[in-house]
Amino acid sequence: MASPAQESTLIGLCDGAVDPKRHQSSFLTNKVGGQPDWQPVLRRQFPRCARCGAPLAHVVQVYCPLEASPYHRNLHLFACSGADCSGRSESWKALRSQCLESEVEPSKVAPAQEASLSASDWCDSADDWGAEEGGDGWGGVKPNRRVEDEPPEDPAHSDMDVGSRLQVLRLGEPLMDTSLLRSFFISVLDESDLLGEGYDLDHAQELLREYESREGVTVGELNSKEGSGGEEKYEKTRAKHGDAVFSRFMKNISLCPQQILRYCRGGKPLFISEPPSNMAQVVSACASCGGSRTFELQLMPALVSLLQRTDGSAQLEFGTVLVYTCAQSCWKEGSASAVEEVCLVQTDPDQQLFK
Repeated sequence: MASPAQESTLIGLCDGAVDPKRHQSSFLTNKVGGQPDWQPVLRRQFPRCARCGAPLAHVVQVYCPLEASPYHRNLHLFACSGADCSGRSESWKALRSQCLESEVEPSKVAPAQEASLSASDWCDSADDWGAEEGGDGWGGVKPNRRVEDEPPEDPAHSDMDVGSRLQVLRLGEPLMDTSLLRSFFISVLDESDLLGEGYDLDHAQELLREYESREGVTVGELNSKEGSGGEEKYEKTRAKHGDAVFSRFMKNISLCPQQILRYCRGGKPLFISEPPSNMAQVVSACASCGGSRTFELQLMPALVSLLQRTDGSAQLEFGTVLVYTCAQSCWKEGSASAVEEVCLVQTDPDQQLFK
């Protein structure tokens, strides 16, 4: 059963690039782009766009086990970069995968790595960085499978003929490397730490000014006065487009506009525009157990400029992508396929604001 909702909001920041010649990642790694790292007991999956049928690019991988749960747990987000599909919810997929800790050999589960930023994590055992090949970053033990590894062969299919194998490859072959999105590690911090003890407010204001100058927008000033207890003070400015929802969105991210991801399972999302009036239909019941879904994470506008293909071609377009998952995090033991959850894509009202 899922643990109680997480109270704090965790913020993901883009860290160093994942260099396949120097680093290796596993399902414990939080990252942007690249190939997805599936849990060792699961089949590799190659989702396609529900609108145009094209293979989807892997956008984000998050390792997010629940408190007091015996399961490893991941969320993988995929999207179609086709021009006609950009910004459409049906062109995104969120896949949740789980496996019992007992199903993975403990000696081959990589320990957490020290991130380059002082940060907390989604959980104590998640890995921000991965490890350099040949190093001791995994406690002297390499992870049990690499990104490109196939899952163990099912004995029931060991006699599959060559023609059948070629047919499977033709239908489910992943994207070529030139179509993959460039990969970056994600470092994590608790949003409450931004104004906690030792946080440099002057540095936060400097980052905010740099962001405003770079993007040509005004999102307000931060001010901490004596006796305020470190609370955030926001001098409101009138949004150019008069959108109150967008103004609240900008206010909430003003302390850390470079955030690329927000994680708060069971919390409240930040809408960039008015939510759809039919939210009950958009966020439908879990297709596996019939239970309700809850908000878990969202991708932020600062991620858009990072989502470049390895061949340098077009990026994805969105304002924010909200992900809702089964409130009970239901899972059928022994399952080898991930569960599809719900993505809600909202576009940037100004279209060019975060580019």
